[in-house]
Amino acid sequence: MTSLDTIRIILIGCGATLVMDAWLILLKRLGVQTLNFAFIGRWFGHLLRGRFMHTSISKTPPIKNELLLGWLVHYAVGIAFACVLVGLVGITWMRNPTLGPSMLVGICTVAAPFFIMQPAMGAGIAGAKSPAPMQGRFRSVMNHAVFGLGLYLSAWLIAWVLR
Repeated sequence: MTSLDTIRIILIGCGATLVMDAWLILLKRLGVQTLNFAFIGRWFGHLLRGRFMHTSISKTPPIKNELLLGWLVHYAVGIAFACVLVGLVGITWMRNPTLGPSMLVGICTVAAPFFIMQPAMGAGIAGAKSPAPMQGRFRSVMNHAVFGLGLYLSAWLIAWVLR
């Protein structure tokens, strides 16, 4: 892997995360409750201090700069998922991206919130302890499908620019 390949992966991950963020902004403007990145930062900040599980992340004491930390973690995870995609399909995919693998990886990334983030933040597996679990699950799957589309669109745009 070359340094250009590494830069491409970073840009694909950031681009896909940006597409997901644009989707979340649209949902918020339509009155749909979306992610609170301060809670992600709060969870991660406490994780760095040795605490993984919380009864309710909203009742856990805030940490300094948790919103900024949440956004940084959000983009770092997007880059990590782009690494997973390229690791699974190969570096050549970045030069000629196809939609299928990016959508499959994007949708599979919903496992992270379902089985790690939501239980650790006190919402249970796949948000089972949340007020409307099925609605939350549907939104999570849609958000991650949009992320998968973002993986493809970002890779396609980068490939087009570099041709």
